[in-house]
Amino acid sequence: MSQTLSPERVRADVAELLDCDPADIAPEENLVDLGLDSVRIMILVERWRTAGATALEFPDLAEQPELGHWTALLTGGTA
Repeated sequence: MSQTLSPERVRADVAELLDCDPADIAPEENLVDLGLDSVRIMILVERWRTAGATALEFPDLAEQPELGHWTALLTGGTA
């Protein structure tokens, strides 16, 4: 979806909002269970739109709140 977003950037952005180390987030872990709420998801949507993922919408992330899914969606890579 975006050439400017890397798997490392996606992981780091999520970890920043969860206030944890990026390495602590498993690709298949439910990010809502880790404390990522809808407001924080919207922060990520806006941040990643600015970084080039202009077609990204809230449901794209909310329907499957897993780092692995988000990384594949945004970068085509793996978490």
